[in-house]
Amino acid sequence: MAGNNAQTQTDDWFDTGGSGDWRGRIFQGVCLGATLFGILMVGVLLVYVTLDAFALTQPNTPRWLDWQFLTSAPSRFPDEAGIYPALIGSIMMMIVVAVATVPIGVGAALYLVEYAPQNRFTELIQLNIANLAGVPSVVYGLLGLALFIRVFTLPYGSVLVGGMAVGLLILPIVIISAQEAIDSVPDSQREASLAMGATRWQTTRNVVLPGALPGILTGTILAFGRAIGETAPLLMIGAAATIYNPPAGFLARFSAMPRQIYTWSAMPSPEFRYGVLAAGVVTLLAVMLSMNAAAILIRNRYQRR
Repeated sequence: MAGNNAQTQTDDWFDTGGSGDWRGRIFQGVCLGATLFGILMVGVLLVYVTLDAFALTQPNTPRWLDWQFLTSAPSRFPDEAGIYPALIGSIMMMIVVAVATVPIGVGAALYLVEYAPQNRFTELIQLNIANLAGVPSVVYGLLGLALFIRVFTLPYGSVLVGGMAVGLLILPIVIISAQEAIDSVPDSQREASLAMGATRWQTTRNVVLPGALPGILTGTILAFGRAIGETAPLLMIGAAATIYNPPAGFLARFSAMPRQIYTWSAMPSPEFRYGVLAAGVVTLLAVMLSMNAAAILIRNRYQRR
């Protein structure tokens, strides 16, 4: 009987099951409205850019997003414009972002949750990490310019500098999400592992990390989704507005998809500002969704374990 009552309460979070509490119904309606509003806005954006990218409302205009667009370099003629160098630049930049942020972010979260003493100094560090997550992206671009280019004298506008500047931007998000995931592992599992004679490191490696991995991947997915669409840090570190060849290496100058889309948005020709720009946005969204889908598949695989 107790189990049935608990199940009923779980299914009826807003107390709308005949108790006459009209506040629960209003709150449920507000939550539903907020959810539908967010989905509607995303749907409108996708429909808008898809119509422009494939010229569905202009029967006599060839579609802007096709194989030629994906495999060609930018051009001053809209029907010959492509995004291939910026696409490769974005992929290379995301490799740098992943390598630079995931080990540091997860390592910092592990230390703060599992090893750091719980005192005021640790609380101060955690408070500052939370504040850094809200710093505007242009500030991280200036930090990348000062630190990586002026101090470490890395090449101006290179893939490495761009990836590390964007990595700084998402590092607090990775740390916070990893902390939440590690915190969610029940203490009883840690205690059981330690009681069986495992060391602290063995408990962290065999119990805590596998249990927290789905949550860590979820937070990392969200952070990468923000990283691939950022433009301000790339402007600050000197990423090229337009480049005609993919970067030859991680120290070569590059352009990324959001930087190229920003350039097209300032072109005087309406074909660039609507058709070509929309094709670039759809390409960026497709790459981001593909990346997220791959990460979600990996996360679900570990969740089943």
